[in-house]
Amino acid sequence: MTISNNGSSYDLNGAPGAAVVVFIHGLGLNRQIWQNYLPTFSEQYRVLSYDLYGHGESTSPPTKPDLSVYAVQLRELLDELKIDRCTLIGFSLGGMINRRFALDFGSRASALVILNSPHERTPEAQKLVEERASDTAAGGAVATLDATIERWFTKKFREFNDDYIQQVRGWVLANDPTDYALCRQVLATGVIELINPEPPVTHPTLVITCENDSGSTPKMCHGIASEIKGAESIIVPGLQHMGLVEKPNLFIDPILKFLR
Repeated sequence: MTISNNGSSYDLNGAPGAAVVVFIHGLGLNRQIWQNYLPTFSEQYRVLSYDLYGHGESTSPPTKPDLSVYAVQLRELLDELKIDRCTLIGFSLGGMINRRFALDFGSRASALVILNSPHERTPEAQKLVEERASDTAAGGAVATLDATIERWFTKKFREFNDDYIQQVRGWVLANDPTDYALCRQVLATGVIELINPEPPVTHPTLVITCENDSGSTPKMCHGIASEIKGAESIIVPGLQHMGLVEKPNLFIDPILKFLR
């Protein structure tokens, strides 16, 4: 683990000189979520994983966070590491950040992989997400964490993987309460700026979500792909928001195929 000049905690692995792949985690989590991905990807690529501002071992955001603040965080990290271009693999909030990055710093991205990331919501769904964000601001992460865990993981996984569930709970609760609440607001409202942007995202793109992901639905997955020329969308059956943890190979295999 290394800390960059802008306070980003990161790991850089894999063969020097290989094409660079960057992993961006989601709300409340940290770069450890990619622990089952890094060994495989490091065999073929130079792999960068880092903690978003206000998460893991990174510093708090320098200003009130929005998607552009997180995009600049990544650009500054890439500048420091002298990485000119990379593929961005973003999960949930990370899949919003990599889209914002592609819009703001398009020449620095070679391709996008967007995993279980939200997009345009119905008015009812948008209201619900904003209410959850308000509940978090009022009561801290613990106020909504039980319901969040139920949305993230299937019942079977929760029953047989309690150690991992407790680890995830620990990650979320370790975040600074103010940073977490502000970041949840970004997740709630940031999708609006990503709907049919002008100019549009034009990078080669793969979009994946899970059949039973209530916050990043199959409809949203297809919606994201429909707004990016040539983008491919995949729906993973049976899983929920954290399907990438429950069955990593259902994500790793199509991502590697896309990258090749």
